[in-house]
Amino acid sequence: MWRFLSMLQKNLVWSIPISMLAGLLYGYLFDASPLKQSIIPVTFAMVYPMMVTLSVKCVFKGQDYKLQVFTQAINFIIIPLLAYYTGRLFFSTGLEKHGLWAVGLFLIGVLPTSGMTISWTGFAKGNKEAAIKMVIFGLVLGALAAPIYTKLFMGATIDVDMLHMFQQIALFVFLPLVMGLLTQYIAIKKYGPKAWNERIKTKFPPFSALGVILIAFVAMALKARNIIDNPGDIIAILIPLAIFYLATYVFLSVAGRLFFKREDGIAMVFGVVMRDLSIALAIAMTAFGKQGLTIALLIALAYVIQIQSAAWYVRFVDFIFGATVAKAVPAPVRLVQQEAIGRRIPEEMPKADGESLVPDFKRILYATDLSETARHAVRYACSLGHRYDAEVTVLHVIPDILDELSKGAGINLADHIDKREWERFNRNGVEKAQQAIHQRIHETSKSVTQQMPRCPLADENILVQTGNPADCIVSSARKGRYDLIIMGTHGHGKFEDRIIGSVAADVIRHSDLPVMVVRLPREHGVQGVKSEASAEASGQARTAASL
Repeated sequence: MWRFLSMLQKNLVWSIPISMLAGLLYGYLFDASPLKQSIIPVTFAMVYPMMVTLSVKCVFKGQDYKLQVFTQAINFIIIPLLAYYTGRLFFSTGLEKHGLWAVGLFLIGVLPTSGMTISWTGFAKGNKEAAIKMVIFGLVLGALAAPIYTKLFMGATIDVDMLHMFQQIALFVFLPLVMGLLTQYIAIKKYGPKAWNERIKTKFPPFSALGVILIAFVAMALKARNIIDNPGDIIAILIPLAIFYLATYVFLSVAGRLFFKREDGIAMVFGVVMRDLSIALAIAMTAFGKQGLTIALLIALAYVIQIQSAAWYVRFVDFIFGATVAKAVPAPVRLVQQEAIGRRIPEEMPKADGESLVPDFKRILYATDLSETARHAVRYACSLGHRYDAEVTVLHVIPDILDELSKGAGINLADHIDKREWERFNRNGVEKAQQAIHQRIHETSKSVTQQMPRCPLADENILVQTGNPADCIVSSARKGRYDLIIMGTHGHGKFEDRIIGSVAADVIRHSDLPVMVVRLPREHGVQGVKSEASAEASGQARTAASL
């Protein structure tokens, strides 16, 4: 079941058109009227999973006010006007269904940013943190503005009951939002941030995708006979939809190139283009009575163009905005591998077939022991993450004191103590470490964003484990398919192990990945040694130190 849902989510480009064709066939062969009863529960099930995964904390991070204001100005001024005048241009014959299609196009125009905004921004290597903010702002503002805008612009075309629209929006936007955030809070409280981000959070989006597919099926099934009797309706709808989306892409691409850097421009494009068709479909099918099915037909067909166009845009994003450029990393840094210790890396990498062999880091694992040396190394994790547009995961390992004592005693002490008490002790240590890391990430972000627009460290990418530090770092790097490990060390002696440190040396010895070792500057050397030695001696007490 889970594999099937994941497959549907990953292949929306095909699964939505297939579901619409299936609905068309079903509605033509069978009586589809009983499906009306499923509209509200299916729509709620479609919206709720999307709300569960929203990261509201991101709203209060970063310095991208210009980008957010610019994006929402386009969303609520330019795009509604474009939708309105496109509808008037193509649906002005006076036929009732044309007027309803114009309403459907306008609904698309006043409900910006769906959950897919974040996904497509990530695919195109844009600013995902900014995209999350766009989704939240667009969701709230669109829910408040849609009834008012629709009444003002489309009141002469169709009877708009604003109170009823607000009720439907409360049912399909604010109620799922509150329930989603409550679900998120309870799950994190009960299972912890790590389990939430790694195991639980990922379970929700496929259900939202299933809801989209089902609602598209229902919309087509209920209108199947009218569509088959009038096949020209499909063409009459698809042409203005294609023009609306094409004009939007062109305008946003030009604006993004002129006013923003690459990753922010990409986020703005998808923060506007990916309209919230799920909410628009829900409102159409519940707020306009029998006329809602005609309106829903246009919105259902918009799924096809929106998803297909987004997939093609990602393919050409480097042509539009230019490819990402990797810059040199400042010293003092030593990038070493098991086979490369003591070997000098040439300043210029050789080339083959005219292409550079310099690696491209997209996933970075930053291992911190919360000591002074780790605090120094975090600057390099931020710098590399920013310059390579890479995802940086923060890993902290709490040594398993019981395991260490067992080795020293020569017996398994776990057999002689209360395991539940020990598990509770470890769990408290993990929670304290997570709190310390969250706090330090916020402090680091404030400092870093003064020099770069976005700190790659995020609350969502934190791992805290209990066990042997070197083993956990190597295992996590391998399982997470990271491209680079970054960690700090101390000392300025002659011997490699003393310079690198025992944990770093073990990681280098056993890791198949490149390991970047950042040592503390000489003026902090003694302090760094004391800090790391103290941290190793105190075990879980190191949570009071810094990143």
